[in-house]
Amino acid sequence: MHRQNATTTVQSRTPNALIRLAPDHGSIVRLADEDRAEVLGFLKIRPVHTLVMTSFINDNGVESELNRGVFYGHRDGHGKLDGVALIGHTTLVEARSDAALEALAACARKATTPIHMIMASGQDVERFWSYMGRLEAPRLTCTEALFEVGFPFAVPTTSRQLRAATMDWLIPVAEAQAQVAFSESGVDPLVSDRQGFLKRVARRIEMGRVFIATEGETLVFKTDIIAETDEAIYLEGIYVAADHRGQGIGHECLASLALELLGRVEHISLLSNVNAGSAHRTFIKAGFHQTDSCTTLFV
Repeated sequence: MHRQNATTTVQSRTPNALIRLAPDHGSIVRLADEDRAEVLGFLKIRPVHTLVMTSFINDNGVESELNRGVFYGHRDGHGKLDGVALIGHTTLVEARSDAALEALAACARKATTPIHMIMASGQDVERFWSYMGRLEAPRLTCTEALFEVGFPFAVPTTSRQLRAATMDWLIPVAEAQAQVAFSESGVDPLVSDRQGFLKRVARRIEMGRVFIATEGETLVFKTDIIAETDEAIYLEGIYVAADHRGQGIGHECLASLALELLGRVEHISLLSNVNAGSAHRTFIKAGFHQTDSCTTLFV
């Protein structure tokens, strides 16, 4: 990529407050609620890849402690956004130029919220890590397959009934989600941040975004909507109780939920570790198909 003789800066909204970062083309700005329409328009260009950031903005606003981080944007030489990142506990990056990726990484070096994981499409996340100047390797690197479903798709016959979880199921749901998180990252959030984790699970339940299937007093399946926009829904935390696996519960419940949710959006997507072959077979039986991949770094 051709580079011009210019300077990348971080620009606050306080007059004359410019912080020099590194030689590059364009400028970084800390985004504010007044930028909402512009940022959402930028993210909408790739709605499936950026739906988590879009959903955070729709749910919480651009500036909110609930985002567990800060939104930054990179503007090219014409003043147009060519990169947006949420930099914080979960760092999400959408950069459409190398200059944007490098400048956003420079912001991440100065993050005040400890970064737990970094996600970006393709190979961007590894380049982002390199631009951050970290000498050590990430604690864990996971390549994940992106699965999607939309109409038309074959719906497996099922008698399974899913329902939105209530607060009565907070602890079983949190324990199930903690198992999923530990298997993916090696960190149990019920140990590392119990109160904060329970608070976040409770908020998701209150928003009607956790779906469960039960047998008596036993939770046998659950999944969460982590993000939703007008175009797409992103699921995470797909869980089947250990002693109920191999019975078709996973794909039946997932297909039933997909059929319901496709009544309000065009696409449903989820990410899964590329080594999780049995889970992938479940997704395919439920009507999903793989469309892309991304890399997640756990710091």
